[in-house]
Amino acid sequence: MTNEQRIKNLTVPTGPVDVVLDTDAYNEIDDQFAITYLLSCKEKLNTKALYAAPFLNNISTSAEDGMEQSYNEIIKLLNFMNEKCEVYRGSNAFLSDEKTPVVSDAARDLSERAKKYSPENPLYVIAIGAITNVASAILLNPEVAENCVVIWLGGHAFHYPHTKEFNMMQDVAAARVVMGSGVPLVLLPCRGVVSSFTISRPELEYWLKDKSPIADYLASHSIEVAEKYASDTAWTRCIWDVTAVAWLMNDNDGFMEDRFEKLRLPNYDDIYEEADGPDIKYVYHIKRDFLMTDLIKRILER
Repeated sequence: MTNEQRIKNLTVPTGPVDVVLDTDAYNEIDDQFAITYLLSCKEKLNTKALYAAPFLNNISTSAEDGMEQSYNEIIKLLNFMNEKCEVYRGSNAFLSDEKTPVVSDAARDLSERAKKYSPENPLYVIAIGAITNVASAILLNPEVAENCVVIWLGGHAFHYPHTKEFNMMQDVAAARVVMGSGVPLVLLPCRGVVSSFTISRPELEYWLKDKSPIADYLASHSIEVAEKYASDTAWTRCIWDVTAVAWLMNDNDGFMEDRFEKLRLPNYDDIYEEADGPDIKYVYHIKRDFLMTDLIKRILER
């Protein structure tokens, strides 16, 4: 890939593009918003497939269980919206090293699907969970790094003192594979950047409650989850993952601002290290109110 083509691929596309989404949909409340937003942007984003990503925390018993719950949550959301899309189960474990893929339906599909694209006509891969499936696809077929653009919500801002962010620390090996592969990469850091994209209970109740099946589900589910942890505070919840989808809708920098940055890789000691490789596109500011307005508008139009 020429440097000129890489710069073009790391610029927000102007026309309709093909997209796949890799999501740990059951992990938090934000993936549900991101999937709804993605499927509400049909004028520009042609969603070809949804991949269930693994996760492990207090609501899953294993990475495989997290992936399976995410797969089921994707199906539930599609039913709420009366949408149809190809859905694939992803990895049942995280990478054991930086050379061995975790073979899954999702990784196989992406490794094969990428062959239909080229640097001049790339497939856009939006990743909003541990990036195991995408890393495995690259290890199965290095053409993925040539024929795709990866937009990943992962890690913290480069000025942050560590990289202990959920998506990144779940599978550091996978993050290093993807970020070190040379794939055109858009990175949306969590704390320090995307952490500004929050929504509150009054907003959920005012804008979404009882407005439609999907709007009510998003509001009710978000409130239910938040109240388990913060019932006696004036809480907001970050709906981080929407921003990764929104980068593709960021015409004229309407929703966020980005810049080219030197590549940095997370190491196994939870800090970034300088690395050789092409520059990445780094999102450094979210225009919260403008993006939130578009998100709510599209949810209410469903």
